Amino acid sequence: MSRSLGSALPAALTRRLSQTDLGPLLGRGLPFVTLSDDGSLHPMLCSYLEWLALDERTLRLVIAGGSRSARNLEQRSVGTLLLVEPEQTVYVKCRAAGAPLRVADLARFTLAVDDVLADSPEETEGDVRIVSGIRYGPAPAMDDARVQAVLVALRMG
Repeated sequence: MSRSLGSALPAALTRRLSQTDLGPLLGRGLPFVTLSDDGSLHPMLCSYLEWLALDERTLRLVIAGGSRSARNLEQRSVGTLLLVEPEQTVYVKCRAAGAPLRVADLARFTLAVDDVLADSPEETEGDVRIVSGIRYGPAPAMDDARVQAVLVALRMG
Protein backbone atom coordinates (compact mmCIF):
# COMPACT_ATOMS: atom_id res chain seq x y z
CA MET A 1 0.00 0.00 0.00
CA SER A 2 1.31 3.45 -0.81
CA ARG A 3 1.38 6.42 1.52
CA SER A 4 2.11 10.04 0.71
CA LEU A 5 5.43 11.47 1.87
CA GLY A 6 4.36 14.96 0.81
CA SER A 7 5.30 17.26 -2.04
CA ALA A 8 9.07 17.00 -1.66
CA LEU A 9 11.54 14.23 -2.38
CA PRO A 10 13.08 12.67 0.72
CA ALA A 11 16.76 13.58 1.15
CA ALA A 12 17.97 10.11 0.14
CA LEU A 13 15.94 10.18 -3.08
CA THR A 14 17.10 13.71 -3.88
CA ARG A 15 20.70 12.48 -3.56
CA ARG A 16 19.98 9.39 -5.66
CA LEU A 17 18.55 11.54 -8.47
CA SER A 18 21.24 14.23 -8.18
CA GLN A 19 23.67 12.30 -10.43
CA THR A 20 26.50 12.76 -7.91
CA ASP A 21 27.15 8.99 -8.13
CA LEU A 22 25.59 8.19 -11.51
CA GLY A 23 27.91 5.34 -12.59
CA PRO A 24 26.50 2.57 -10.36
CA LEU A 25 22.94 3.55 -11.33
CA LEU A 26 23.47 3.24 -15.09
CA GLY A 27 21.79 0.13 -16.42
CA ARG A 28 18.68 0.58 -14.25
CA GLY A 29 15.38 1.30 -15.96
CA LEU A 30 12.87 3.78 -14.56
CA PRO A 31 9.30 3.75 -15.88
CA PHE A 32 7.72 7.15 -16.46
CA VAL A 33 4.01 7.44 -17.24
CA THR A 34 2.36 10.37 -19.04
CA LEU A 35 -1.25 11.03 -20.01
CA SER A 36 -2.21 10.54 -23.68
CA ASP A 37 -4.64 12.78 -25.54
CA ASP A 38 -7.36 10.11 -25.25
CA GLY A 39 -6.94 9.98 -21.46
CA SER A 40 -5.06 6.68 -21.43
CA LEU A 41 -1.76 6.20 -19.64
CA HIS A 42 1.37 6.16 -21.80
CA PRO A 43 4.43 4.44 -20.29
CA MET A 44 8.04 4.88 -21.29
CA LEU A 45 11.29 3.53 -19.91
CA CYS A 46 14.08 5.92 -19.10
CA SER A 47 17.03 5.68 -16.73
CA TYR A 48 18.87 7.57 -14.02
CA LEU A 49 20.85 9.19 -16.86
CA GLU A 50 17.82 11.18 -18.02
CA TRP A 51 16.79 12.44 -14.56
CA LEU A 52 18.35 15.17 -12.44
CA ALA A 53 17.07 16.43 -9.09
CA LEU A 54 17.88 20.12 -8.76
CA ASP A 55 16.43 20.09 -5.25
CA GLU A 56 13.74 18.22 -3.32
CA ARG A 57 10.92 19.88 -5.29
CA THR A 58 12.39 20.23 -8.78
CA LEU A 59 13.40 17.56 -11.29
CA ARG A 60 14.70 17.75 -14.82
CA LEU A 61 14.04 15.09 -17.44
CA VAL A 62 15.64 14.81 -20.88
CA ILE A 63 13.91 12.62 -23.47
CA ALA A 64 13.60 12.39 -27.25
CA GLY A 65 11.93 15.58 -28.40
CA GLY A 66 9.77 13.83 -30.99
CA SER A 67 8.48 11.10 -28.69
CA ARG A 68 4.87 10.63 -27.63
CA SER A 69 5.97 11.03 -24.02
CA ALA A 70 7.44 14.46 -24.82
CA ARG A 71 4.28 15.47 -26.65
CA ASN A 72 2.07 14.21 -23.80
CA LEU A 73 4.13 15.99 -21.17
CA GLU A 74 4.17 19.23 -23.14
CA GLN A 75 0.41 19.14 -23.82
CA ARG A 76 -0.93 17.83 -20.50
CA SER A 77 1.98 18.63 -18.15
CA VAL A 78 1.58 15.61 -15.83
CA GLY A 79 3.64 12.48 -15.32
CA THR A 80 4.61 9.91 -12.72
CA LEU A 81 8.11 8.51 -12.23
CA LEU A 82 8.25 4.99 -10.77
CA LEU A 83 11.30 3.83 -8.85
CA VAL A 84 10.69 0.13 -8.18
CA GLU A 85 13.88 -1.30 -6.73
CA PRO A 86 14.93 -3.43 -3.75
CA GLU A 87 16.09 -0.28 -1.95
CA GLN A 88 12.79 1.54 -2.40
CA THR A 89 9.48 1.63 -4.20
CA VAL A 90 8.47 5.23 -4.76
CA TYR A 91 6.10 6.98 -7.14
CA VAL A 92 6.83 10.63 -7.88
CA LYS A 93 3.89 12.54 -9.30
CA CYS A 94 5.06 15.67 -11.06
CA ARG A 95 3.95 18.54 -13.25
CA ALA A 96 5.86 20.22 -16.08
CA ALA A 97 6.71 23.83 -15.30
CA GLY A 98 6.36 25.39 -18.74
CA ALA A 99 7.50 24.44 -22.21
CA PRO A 100 10.52 22.17 -22.65
CA LEU A 101 13.95 23.43 -23.60
CA ARG A 102 14.76 21.99 -27.04
CA VAL A 103 18.37 20.90 -27.50
CA ALA A 104 18.92 19.32 -30.93
CA ASP A 105 16.58 16.27 -30.97
CA LEU A 106 16.13 16.30 -27.18
CA ALA A 107 13.51 17.94 -24.98
CA ARG A 108 14.40 18.95 -21.43
CA PHE A 109 11.49 19.34 -19.05
CA THR A 110 11.60 20.98 -15.66
CA LEU A 111 9.13 19.24 -13.37
CA ALA A 112 7.68 20.31 -10.04
CA VAL A 113 7.14 17.49 -7.55
CA ASP A 114 3.42 17.31 -6.65
CA ASP A 115 3.42 14.21 -4.45
CA VAL A 116 5.80 11.44 -3.44
CA LEU A 117 4.27 8.09 -2.58
CA ALA A 118 6.20 5.32 -0.82
CA ASP A 119 4.90 1.82 -1.41
CA SER A 120 5.57 -1.03 0.98
CA PRO A 121 3.95 -4.39 1.69
CA GLU A 122 1.25 -4.61 4.31
CA GLU A 123 1.65 -6.97 7.26
CA THR A 124 -0.84 -9.37 5.69
CA GLU A 125 1.55 -9.80 2.74
CA GLY A 126 4.24 -11.33 4.94
CA ASP A 127 7.86 -11.09 3.85
CA VAL A 128 7.08 -10.12 0.23
CA ARG A 129 9.69 -7.69 -1.08
CA ILE A 130 10.91 -6.29 -4.39
CA VAL A 131 14.02 -8.31 -5.23
CA SER A 132 15.08 -6.63 -8.47
CA GLY A 133 14.36 -3.51 -10.42
CA ILE A 134 14.36 -3.18 -14.20
CA ARG A 135 17.85 -3.67 -15.59
CA TYR A 136 19.31 -3.24 -19.06
CA GLY A 137 22.72 -3.78 -20.56
CA PRO A 138 25.19 -2.94 -21.54
CA ALA A 139 25.07 0.26 -19.53
CA PRO A 140 26.10 3.27 -21.62
CA ALA A 141 29.63 4.58 -21.35
CA MET A 142 29.93 8.03 -19.79
CA ASP A 143 31.98 9.23 -22.79
CA ASP A 144 29.29 8.16 -25.29
CA ALA A 145 28.09 11.12 -27.41
CA ARG A 146 24.41 10.57 -26.54
CA VAL A 147 25.21 10.35 -22.82
CA GLN A 148 27.16 13.59 -23.02
CA ALA A 149 24.33 15.31 -24.95
CA VAL A 150 21.81 14.31 -22.26
CA LEU A 151 24.10 15.43 -19.44
CA VAL A 152 24.70 18.80 -21.12
CA ALA A 153 20.97 19.32 -21.74
CA LEU A 154 20.17 18.51 -18.10
CA ARG A 155 22.58 21.18 -16.89
CA MET A 156 21.87 23.98 -19.38
CA GLY A 157 20.70 27.26 -17.81
